[in-house]
Amino acid sequence: MGHSLVVFSVFLMSSGVLTVSSRAEGNLSFTGYGQVLAEYVNVEGEVDYRALKDNSDRLDVFITQLALLPESEYRTWSENDRVAFWINTYNALTLKSVIDHYPIRASGLRAVRYPAGSIRQIPGVWTRITWPVMGRELTLDQIEHEILRQEFSVPGIHMALVCAAVSCPFLRREPYEGPRLEEQLREQAARFLGRSKNFFIDREKGQVWLSSIFKWFGRDFEASWLPASAFTGHKAPERAVLNYISRILDGSDGAWLRDGSYRVKYLEYDWSLNEQKRG
Repeated sequence: MGHSLVVFSVFLMSSGVLTVSSRAEGNLSFTGYGQVLAEYVNVEGEVDYRALKDNSDRLDVFITQLALLPESEYRTWSENDRVAFWINTYNALTLKSVIDHYPIRASGLRAVRYPAGSIRQIPGVWTRITWPVMGRELTLDQIEHEILRQEFSVPGIHMALVCAAVSCPFLRREPYEGPRLEEQLREQAARFLGRSKNFFIDREKGQVWLSSIFKWFGRDFEASWLPASAFTGHKAPERAVLNYISRILDGSDGAWLRDGSYRVKYLEYDWSLNEQKRG
């Protein structure tokens, strides 16, 4: 993204404290953040959190840029640029949330309910921890539910927002960009649906198994994907989701979804950390 706005001078002091000064020239660039993704995320979308924690300077600079971005400049961008910006913001702040608490320790009832090391072990990670973005203090939940889901009608965001869990979509090894957003979101959906732990069809039993993401956010697909008549026998959110999925799938599976008689069931969500395994 090459929108003109404030350039940032960032200094890492010997104490580890980040100090920032700014002057009114330059561009917002996803280059440094993109380098982080390319270096610390593998082809399976897994993150080397340990190494990223030890080498977080570029991520810190990007997050500082988010804080100082003038909202007046943001308002001049296209809708796709804005959506890409917020997806990148959410994913970058999620990475930061994890490394700030890494290695994550289990605590309280969360230790019983969720896997050790899960992002769900971090108290208030989505609802209480705030981040400065364009002069506002925002939680991850506010970015997802109050901005992305309320201000835009782009259900494909659910194939791009990565909450640091194994059952999340792949963390892409590049930032999202406005001009390529639709292509990137379609690629994300195809990769997500290509994994049996996220979606599979059992034709013998007449069952279609979907990620819980489609249960939680099915209504978001209605405005764009609810068909006039197909997928009868299912409620509106499921009909919209099934229509969306059928358009992503190649070959006979998409046709079978449109014409078949089946029950929809939902897969259990794996909240284990999406961390690279070390040998």
